[in-house]
Amino acid sequence: MVELKVRKFGNSLGVILPREVVARLNTTEGQRLYLTQAPDGGYRLVPYDPDFQRKMDKAGDIIRRYPNTLRALAK
Repeated sequence: MVELKVRKFGNSLGVILPREVVARLNTTEGQRLYLTQAPDGGYRLVPYDPDFQRKMDKAGDIIRRYPNTLRALAK
């Protein structure tokens, strides 16, 4: 567990991510992070958009199931 301290930045509140957290998230300055609600009621901080990931998983499924149809449509 990593303890973060909430700080005031202008009119907003924020936290400073320690170096080890930045490395674990594989993130850089300016990259977007997503705070998602976990099933247990807590929160998770992730470096990708889970909704976009679900859409890409569905697209991958369609591509695997209908390669010939998609190839014909691409002509």
